[in-house]
Amino acid sequence: MRYPKRIVCLTTEPTEVLYLLGEQDRIVGISGYTTHPAIARKEKPKVSAFTSAKIDKILALQPDLVIGFSNLQADIAASLIRAGVEVHIFNQRSVAQVLNMIAVTGALVGATEKAAQLIATLEKILDEAQKTASKFTIKPKVYFEEWDDPMMCSIRWAMELIELAGGADCFPELSHFHSAKDRIVTPQQVVERQPDIIIGSWCGKKFQPEQVMTRKGWEDLPAVKHGFVREIKSADILQPGPSLITHGLKQIQAIIQEWQIFQARSV
Repeated sequence: MRYPKRIVCLTTEPTEVLYLLGEQDRIVGISGYTTHPAIARKEKPKVSAFTSAKIDKILALQPDLVIGFSNLQADIAASLIRAGVEVHIFNQRSVAQVLNMIAVTGALVGATEKAAQLIATLEKILDEAQKTASKFTIKPKVYFEEWDDPMMCSIRWAMELIELAGGADCFPELSHFHSAKDRIVTPQQVVERQPDIIIGSWCGKKFQPEQVMTRKGWEDLPAVKHGFVREIKSADILQPGPSLITHGLKQIQAIIQEWQIFQARSV
């Protein structure tokens, strides 16, 4: 079979996967928001943002496959399809779907076995996290904030990682919504949930814990009173590729384990 040799990745996730599979030589263009791996930014030309792309520049690279993520890239995909380019858009929103994305990406480039090995490695990390969490007798309530204005709570994969690490997401009933506008919450709703931990990861800008802690009525939240307002950089938790597990999950685990130690000492 002939597999694609000139791939443009419109987001960081397929770039990360192809590098981990050792198939990075197939990549001829990447997103300017690529973070994993860092070397990709030095080696590959940047041809897109997230919701916009340089169509002429992409076409000039003569790709035989373009890979993207999310319904938000539908217009980019349509323009490339009309130009005769083969396009595959993933839409993963859960940890299981991230693993499936890896499997499909591996199949697209003829690296099925390597993809299976990568998935097995990631599943082992997930299993170990779950085993560690099973030893906890108390689950801290975790409020995960994806954006501050308006306030948006956790997307599905973040909620799942919080649960895997031994926490209880404050808004599990909202995390299953694909659209960010359906995950908007109010300061009062957060107060009502009384989170033990607040994790901020504002997509595209630095989290400001001081700003969060001074919100009206938040000074008495357990997370604020006990100093558990923390940041996980968006590159490690809001880009649904392998780094969710290798970087994001491990940071969530560290925060929850620190809280468990604090809780044990406070009893």
